[in-house]
Amino acid sequence: MQTDKDSAQPKVASKRGFASMDPQRQREIASLGGKAAHASGKAHEFNTAEAREAGRKGGRAGRRQSSPSAAAE
Repeated sequence: MQTDKDSAQPKVASKRGFASMDPQRQREIASLGGKAAHASGKAHEFNTAEAREAGRKGGRAGRRQSSPSAAAE
């Protein structure tokens, strides 16, 4: 008896909910959520200092080494 792990055919995930919608409809729904968050005052907007800090952290993360042995190479 073959299981999904043993079969040569890739397992296809069923698209349900948000994933089954066309991309345009997903954008419409996401846009409504963003507008609602801003209207209720719960949305966060980066100020200049926060954006600078986020960019600095992102740049550092890209140069991080995964293990001490990688530094020796």
